[in-house]
Amino acid sequence: MTPDMSTQAHAAAMYARDLTCRSLGIGLDKVAPGRATLSMRVTETMVNGHGIAHGGYLFLLADAAFAYACNSYGPVTVAQSAEVTFLQPAAVGDELVAVAVERAKYGRNGIYDVTVRHGGGRVIAEFRGHSVTLAGTRGPTPS
Repeated sequence: MTPDMSTQAHAAAMYARDLTCRSLGIGLDKVAPGRATLSMRVTETMVNGHGIAHGGYLFLLADAAFAYACNSYGPVTVAQSAEVTFLQPAAVGDELVAVAVERAKYGRNGIYDVTVRHGGGRVIAEFRGHSVTLAGTRGPTPS
């Protein structure tokens, strides 16, 4: 199995268990070692009292992209910390695309940046996540 095939298999197995992403309609569009692209359409149930996308959903989309990017190598990797900066609002019906990119990987730690865009255009949010790989763990073996 090539590294790319292994990455795809691990991502597919993780997505199959990811009830949160699947129930919210978050799609796993692309995954490669240290990278992931996910997308989500903002629904009426995702807006706050101001009629714009709730920041929690934007964070969730970015965090999911971060999770798929940092788990692309196989061992179970979790968030150690994360922060988000909201730059523009998103509205009902907007298709959001989150692209996660590995910036640094050292030992069991990693740093990933995620940009959330409206349909790949204007930037909605910027996210930075710090990951840690759990010692002695491997994700479930892809079938």
